[in-house]
Amino acid sequence: MKKHLKVSNTSQRNLYVVMTLLLCLFFMSFMLFFASQNFAIDTANPTEGSQKTIHKNQNPLDLEKIIKENTTKDIQEERVVEEIDLEYTTRYENNSELPSGVVQVLQEGRMGKKNAVVIKKYQNQELVAEQQVAENIVKAPVERIVEVGTGRKYYQEEVKEGDMVFVVANSVAVRLEPNEKAEKICTLHKDASAKVLKIEEDWYFISTVEIKGYVPSNCVTTKNPKKLEKDETQYTKQQLLANLSFEMDLRKPSGLTLEQFRQILTGDGNDKKKVFEENADYFYYLEQQYQINGIFVAAVGIHESGWGTSAIAHQKKNLFGYGAVDRNPYGGAYSFGAYEEGIDLVARVFVKYYLNPPNTAIYDGSMASGKFYSGSNLRAVNARYASDKNWANAVYQWMQYLYNKL
Repeated sequence: MKKHLKVSNTSQRNLYVVMTLLLCLFFMSFMLFFASQNFAIDTANPTEGSQKTIHKNQNPLDLEKIIKENTTKDIQEERVVEEIDLEYTTRYENNSELPSGVVQVLQEGRMGKKNAVVIKKYQNQELVAEQQVAENIVKAPVERIVEVGTGRKYYQEEVKEGDMVFVVANSVAVRLEPNEKAEKICTLHKDASAKVLKIEEDWYFISTVEIKGYVPSNCVTTKNPKKLEKDETQYTKQQLLANLSFEMDLRKPSGLTLEQFRQILTGDGNDKKKVFEENADYFYYLEQQYQINGIFVAAVGIHESGWGTSAIAHQKKNLFGYGAVDRNPYGGAYSFGAYEEGIDLVARVFVKYYLNPPNTAIYDGSMASGKFYSGSNLRAVNARYASDKNWANAVYQWMQYLYNKL
């Protein structure tokens, strides 16, 4: 018991010592804090000992500045509902009954619409981030289905009014007007014959014993389809290079044949994954459908994807970074089921929004939006399409590279 009592008294004394030290430290800290303040008492005049002068702080706080700096750091959020157009994709189907290079539309695509709930963040009234948190598909897009020929080519010569023509496609729709969206009258099957009454650009107004209507010019030939073509007319390298310039009109097709597109995009050491080699045909097909330079579209894909090696290209089948934004490139980029879907869609986007003025007639009888139109050359597209000011120069270098591979 005494042993325990002795220990208890000792502990009590130690506690008193500790508390005393803490009080001393607190008092010293208070005195040091007070002395550090930028105030001084003037005691220079002993006759006026009772009069003390307080000097103004030499480094006063700028409250207005502090408030302004902290206020501008505030990030404001805004929740909005946006109506967004949904571009349709195109599915390509091979048809060995069609001559190689022939493109035939089986089903027209249709745009869709969705309402998206987006949270936008602003700092100093400038948009710094946005995130889509919900969406509602109002109208689903309908895919476009295109049939492309993979069979042997047929002999073709200039068609004149009054000529007899033969259907080379497996079947072709006869329409009321020279437009893929026009009402369908009937279907003509392979080898059926008809007389050309009138020629309207890429359409022939034909007549048979029973009907009259319009058919696409590339689905018929003036000769018996069984007569094969031996040689294909194509432009020489010199003729094609004569049209190449930084200011060239990108709405004009390059003029390359299907075989020439395959030539310039096959066996290139840069194409390590063979993405462009395996999709060379689609740059030719888009020229036949959309009135755009296919080499330009290929060059954009090469520049944006590093010849198909970027994560967006490899994982999302997106050679163009379509949909990507500087704040979140990968997250914003579209995913495609196949490379040709992105190639076809981006070509249509260029034609619809960038290369043509508003209300210009374009593919499928539709009209151009012209929302981002500044002109139809590389410099004009760069102004609204890419934030990189050197984008046009980089794309043109790849165009030169491809043209010179002919």
